[in-house]
Amino acid sequence: MGGKVVGRALTAARRVWEDRFGGRVRRHALDQGMTTSEYAVGTIAACAFAAVLYKVVTSGAVLSALQSLIKDALDAKF
Repeated sequence: MGGKVVGRALTAARRVWEDRFGGRVRRHALDQGMTTSEYAVGTIAACAFAAVLYKVVTSGAVLSALQSLIKDALDAKF
């Protein structure tokens, strides 16, 4: 009996939601995804981030820190 009551309540809530917001969702359903300009800006931003990350990782301080970390790991006593 409890399952039927919950099912009816969910159905009623779904109807209210569709009445209030369903039309808005359907109207904007065609406007999904990125446009070409958004892809271009996103690609440029990703490339800029990759360039900065590359410069940071290949800097002397980071390289020496990575080398010492690897050396310490290899020289660890078990």
